[in-house]
Amino acid sequence: MRLPFFVYGTLLPGEVNHDLFLRGCTEAEEPARLNGAVLYDGPGYPYAVEERGGVVYGQLVTAMPEMYEELLVALDRLEEYTSGDPRNLYERVEREVIREGEDTAVRAWVYVAAPAVAARLRARGKLIESGDWRVG
Repeated sequence: MRLPFFVYGTLLPGEVNHDLFLRGCTEAEEPARLNGAVLYDGPGYPYAVEERGGVVYGQLVTAMPEMYEELLVALDRLEEYTSGDPRNLYERVEREVIREGEDTAVRAWVYVAAPAVAARLRARGKLIESGDWRVG
């Protein structure tokens, strides 16, 4: 399934990985939010942790069709995600994301903290209360 990606950290416009991975590969990038998650500082990059009542702000990124498979592989590599690997730092999951301004729900890929990482962050991580990594 060719879903758009919801990005909330170093892949946001103006951040280092946006230019390295997304420039020239997208046909749309628009403000969006993920309900049911909170952000923790990595440090240096954030983790979205699924949690009822939270909200994470970011961008909904739609890849150009001819770049989709290459971008999916590149983002999985960046996030050190391998399907089914218990050592993953992130898991790539399908979630509903809300387009800002329209309040339209869209299914998207989201990289969220893997279960062991999420447990560690909940126990002693630094919560980003605004839900926006760039604001803090």
